[in-house]
Amino acid sequence: MTLDSKENLRLEIGHVLFIDIVGYSKLLINEQSDQIQRLTEIVRRAEQVRLAEAEGKLLRLPTGDGVALVFRNSPEAPVLCALEIARALKNHPELRVRTGVHSGPVNEITDLNAQANIAGAGINMAQRVMDCGDAGHILLSRHVAEDLEHYPHWKPYLHELGECEVKHGHKVSLVNFHNDEIGNRETPQKFRRAKAARAAKLWKIATAVGFIVLLIAGGLFYRSRQTKMLSDKDTVVLADFTNTTGDSVFDGTLRQGLASQLEQTPFLSLVSDSVIAHTLTLMSKPKDSRLAPELAREVGHRLGSAATIEGSISALGTKYVVSLNAVNCRDGSLLSQQQETAQGKEQVLNALGQATTKMRKALGESLASIQKHDALPEDVTTPSLEALQAYALGHKATDVDNDYLAAVSFFQRAVAIDPSFAMAYLMLGESYQPQGELTLAAEYTRKAYDLRERTSDHEKLNIAAFYEVVVTGDLEAARRSYELIAQTYPRDEAAQIILWYIHLICGDYARADAAAKRAFEINPDSSNNYVSLMYCDQYLGRYDQAKAAAEQSRAKKLSSPWYPLILYVVDFLQNDAAGMAKQATETQGIPGVEDQMFFVESETAADHGQFRQARELARRASDSARRAQEKETAAEYEGHNSLREGLVGLTDFAKEDAQSALKTIKGKHGEGFSAIAFALAGDVANANRAIDDLTKRFPQNTVVQTRYLPMARSALALNSGNAQAAIEALSPAAPYELGHTNEDFTFALYPIYFRGQAYLAAKNGAGAAAEFQKILDHPGIVGNEPIGALAHLGMARAHSLSGDTAKAKTAYQEFFTLWKDADSDVPLLIQAKADYAKLP
Repeated sequence: MTLDSKENLRLEIGHVLFIDIVGYSKLLINEQSDQIQRLTEIVRRAEQVRLAEAEGKLLRLPTGDGVALVFRNSPEAPVLCALEIARALKNHPELRVRTGVHSGPVNEITDLNAQANIAGAGINMAQRVMDCGDAGHILLSRHVAEDLEHYPHWKPYLHELGECEVKHGHKVSLVNFHNDEIGNRETPQKFRRAKAARAAKLWKIATAVGFIVLLIAGGLFYRSRQTKMLSDKDTVVLADFTNTTGDSVFDGTLRQGLASQLEQTPFLSLVSDSVIAHTLTLMSKPKDSRLAPELAREVGHRLGSAATIEGSISALGTKYVVSLNAVNCRDGSLLSQQQETAQGKEQVLNALGQATTKMRKALGESLASIQKHDALPEDVTTPSLEALQAYALGHKATDVDNDYLAAVSFFQRAVAIDPSFAMAYLMLGESYQPQGELTLAAEYTRKAYDLRERTSDHEKLNIAAFYEVVVTGDLEAARRSYELIAQTYPRDEAAQIILWYIHLICGDYARADAAAKRAFEINPDSSNNYVSLMYCDQYLGRYDQAKAAAEQSRAKKLSSPWYPLILYVVDFLQNDAAGMAKQATETQGIPGVEDQMFFVESETAADHGQFRQARELARRASDSARRAQEKETAAEYEGHNSLREGLVGLTDFAKEDAQSALKTIKGKHGEGFSAIAFALAGDVANANRAIDDLTKRFPQNTVVQTRYLPMARSALALNSGNAQAAIEALSPAAPYELGHTNEDFTFALYPIYFRGQAYLAAKNGAGAAAEFQKILDHPGIVGNEPIGALAHLGMARAHSLSGDTAKAKTAYQEFFTLWKDADSDVPLLIQAKADYAKLP
């Protein structure tokens, strides 16, 4: 393979189902053909196969005596498919089939016949898993089983088998998947033979064992004292360094340097600073207490951590001595001690890196893992102690204080001191993104990406993945990247959080829910993880669970300024006006949150047809965002409001607000909303100008290419009288139409509404009704968006087109009830009343 071809290789996680017919080679040729044909028909009829193929998320590979199915949608898909096939096989006892399932890295290739094919360790391992079974077995790799164990309904199916030796002497841990109806509960022959072989060898070592026992009894057997090893399931608490040098530049700096060194390995899992801060609060101590060794051990003991790592630095003339002690949290015993001497101040970080590498080895990490994940200290962070100290303060602001505005100033100081500090640039990007400042987030992430070669493997993966989120905006590529991170670093909480976000934007709420739950399992004491769970509860209609999650969090002395934003919408969905008012008051005066609540309140006003109030609240949201230095967010609010006004025929206001949104900054959301508003208002020139600019600046951006541009083009076509073109323009939106569009989660399902309007213009009442019904069927996702009420009007017009006057009247009355306090001069309302009056 050439260097160029290696660089173009795109790895992703494939969820592989490998099936073959047992004893196939012993069948007659006509029997082989007949059985393969029957198996193929069963596979093709499986619902999971049809669903994945419809999404373009499946590759089928004939293997001669069976088939390999590579799913790219969900880890559950191959297991569900195996269940379907097993049930179907009950009607075909002549088909003796075995199955293996594994998730792992794969890459798409083109074979000698110029056909799409799949290669990689993921598919190879799935075949090896299958090869360990007999007829009727459904075997899972341990990795797949661990994913399923998180869901109670799968646990009764999972039966541990242990390790099985496969090709080249490798061993794989396997789980037998069965219940009383499907699968094969018998232990596979390969395991039984291995067990018998082990038993046969026991007598050969019996004498040696007896002799060793005698040696021990006689005191002749010497056992050297060894360091207690940790496992990859253990967690570690980092104490603050003891600094006796008198130089404050080491305060906080060396702990951050140690954390960055340890985070590059998947073997050790550090307790996050947010969890430590929460634990200190529960201990009635300030959350920013200095973590002295004794306090670190107490925190670790409370959390069930295996060890603390306690560092110190002392001066020895012009030299510095860096020491690391790993201490058992439970009994205080010393697990390992490492010490390195730096010849000068500028060598301290190198000495810390050398001590850390030795500590990793002493605590049980394999040599192969250390060699793979052992970047130089200056490459993991920075050679500048001052820059690293600013970086550490930035991390404290995000992880402990949840203050992204404060964090920005620290990270900016870090890159000012060291302009080559890649991870500080990434943290700037990650701090601007939740504030809605996506242009700045992209700018700093692009700098991190350009400097990524000076980082560890873990950091490279994170930089490249976040680059796909905020620079290219290619969410499918970002999803694959974060799934690879989650596979390589199973305890990476951040990867799960961003996968949650990506799934929400793409409209896959079940997978978003799974990612939120996985992040919560990794860190159940994070208020941000509660936020993710609560959003999923809202979107999936579990309103009481969302409220219960907030209460559970607060009982743990956790809170987040984002709770009221979610609970406000939940109260709206439950018609609790008092609850909504209470939630609105809780965000007042909180920079970066107050503006979001103003806009959420404006959504309620628009949903009730009160567009004067909605406009005023949107203005207050924009003003608040500007005070919080969120210029792009302010423009987004103005653009979003202009779109709402365009939907109901307030064209002059729509054009005015769209122009205002584009005055200061052209972010993708502000310009995207404005493009649609211009199109709705009939301003063709400005609509096309915005469409052209978005097309040029965001060629790979999933949201722009599948939401904003299709809706803007559809609205232009509709205004020109071309209903069919309006329908076709929305085709790119179809796979993501249930998804959210912006980081505030206030713009979902709009492509469906636009398609419904296009069907009305095409005089297709049934088609329009189907689209508006989708909106009515997803109240948790729609929340308080104005299309929730407008969908009732759409249904009324659809039924009228179809000639069903009774249903049309009912839908009109539902709309008028929702808009009973609406502004009387809204053109859409005036027209609706006129249309209703004409019904027979």
